[in-house]
Amino acid sequence: MFASEGFFNVDGTALEYQLLKPSQPTDLTLVFLHEGLGCVAMWKDFPRRVAQLTGCRVLTYSRAGYGRSAPCPLPRPLSFMHDEALRVLPKILDQAEIQKAVLVGHSDGASIALINAGGIDDTRLQGLVLMAPHLFVEELTLSSIRTARTAYETTDLRERLARYHGDNVDCAFWGWNQVWLDPDFLDWNLEAYLPKINVPVLLLQGEEDNYGTIRQLETISEQLPQTETILLPECGHSPFRDKAAETLQSIAQFCSAKLSFE
Repeated sequence: MFASEGFFNVDGTALEYQLLKPSQPTDLTLVFLHEGLGCVAMWKDFPRRVAQLTGCRVLTYSRAGYGRSAPCPLPRPLSFMHDEALRVLPKILDQAEIQKAVLVGHSDGASIALINAGGIDDTRLQGLVLMAPHLFVEELTLSSIRTARTAYETTDLRERLARYHGDNVDCAFWGWNQVWLDPDFLDWNLEAYLPKINVPVLLLQGEEDNYGTIRQLETISEQLPQTETILLPECGHSPFRDKAAETLQSIAQFCSAKLSFE
């Protein structure tokens, strides 16, 4: 397994990345899009395990204001996921010279993948793996985000996140938290992007997810017949952490069954 690390320069902003390349890779690259508090390091060894099992290249990167990437000004715009999906992500694929991609998104990253797939006619896109995607705002989501805010202010959560984000920790947390709790964000909805998605989709969600209900997945699968849905018992908001083995196998089977490697 060959691993390379560095920084992409997107419109003058340095974004950290890691590229994992098996010894004899397929021509497909799995592009990992992290959650609202995630970054390259917070995926831990999951991308490497995916690369080893699938034989695909795996690219992870941290969005601006996360991990070792350059900081970004606060507050973030309410359109931050759209900005990432429609402006930044295509440039990442360009700079990484990716010809065929599956977007593997978690939480906010899964929403970014949906926007990209439904908002851009990009022939490079071969499929979507969406873990705990957000399609619209739910009270359950907001309640958990309010709880996270209290924990950040009163517990060691900030210290624990700083291990991954360093000086970006406040940027990462408040940039995510303030947008989701902004009253003007209540009408945020991605359903208009679904009709234009024409690639295979794998949906994974924990049955005990405290950041979203099954209605998120049901709405996607109702409109996209090419969708496979997997509900994981005894699993919370992060399938790749809570049920790593099952999630890993599901991704590998999805790639093998639904996608052609040339």
